[in-house]
Amino acid sequence: MNIPSNVDIKAVVTDHATILDALNRGAQEALRCHKLLGQPVAVWRDGKAVVIPAEEIRLDDEAAASPKQ
Repeated sequence: MNIPSNVDIKAVVTDHATILDALNRGAQEALRCHKLLGQPVAVWRDGKAVVIPAEEIRLDDEAAASPKQ
């Protein structure tokens, strides 16, 4: 990856909101790929590793599209 010389690296790495957004987008994309390929994902819940089947993977855009209960 080439970083332009005019980028203020300190400002980039201290912009926590932008970093968090990028991490969330990356996680959602990974979940989307697993779901589309029918592959389960492993997550950490309550101090234990849990495997979630592909058909149970919930994506942020699905949660926003479904009505609140």
